[in-house]
Amino acid sequence: MRLKVATYNIHKSIGLDGKRDPERIISVLREIDADIIAVQEADLRFGQRPSTIPRALLDDTRWRALPVNKRRRSLGWHGNALLVRRDIDLIACETVELPMLEPRGAVSADLAMGSHTIRVIGAHLDLSGLRRHDQFTAILKHCRQAPAPMPTLIMGDFNQWGLRTGAMRIFGSEWQLPNAGRSFPSRRPLAALDRIVASQEWRVEEAAVHHSSMAVQASDHLPIFATLELPKK
Repeated sequence: MRLKVATYNIHKSIGLDGKRDPERIISVLREIDADIIAVQEADLRFGQRPSTIPRALLDDTRWRALPVNKRRRSLGWHGNALLVRRDIDLIACETVELPMLEPRGAVSADLAMGSHTIRVIGAHLDLSGLRRHDQFTAILKHCRQAPAPMPTLIMGDFNQWGLRTGAMRIFGSEWQLPNAGRSFPSRRPLAALDRIVASQEWRVEEAAVHHSSMAVQASDHLPIFATLELPKK
């Protein structure tokens, strides 16, 4: 099974021109054309936390938003949303509580694709770094509590500069940490804040930053993607 996944901090759909333009975000997602996308900052932070991407816009795409939202007008939880191709079957999805100093969280989904069951987790982690190790610990604990081992992907804006330094050391040799490249800030990327982490079952074919003129303008982050493969059962 071959799969393309992506993660994208859409900055509440506000581009470098200061305009909130969800149609521009959708255009970037179409450019990437991934099967599964973890989105960060999908919702406004205050009030009813409405989605910055109208659901009607998603209706005209190949993706549906998984029901991880706890507020009716939100697309995600703490801004974290998961978009999946419409022919991918949802087994279960839930939120993952993270230790936090600021509003942060993770969302998790178990998905069926052919003969495979996979787990995908989207997260937006601590900016300060004070709780990032604890947040990774909570995510890995959630992975270990799965009813059965399954190929897993953890994606999102980790706010972590070093690929294998700091809190990233928690992954050790049990996880693959492909280096997609620098994704922030979008105009002149200096830091690889956005990451895709894969369990050992996957074969990573490619990991890269999606860099286009549209993506440079749509958010302060560039999206990253990975193409992976699972062996036949």
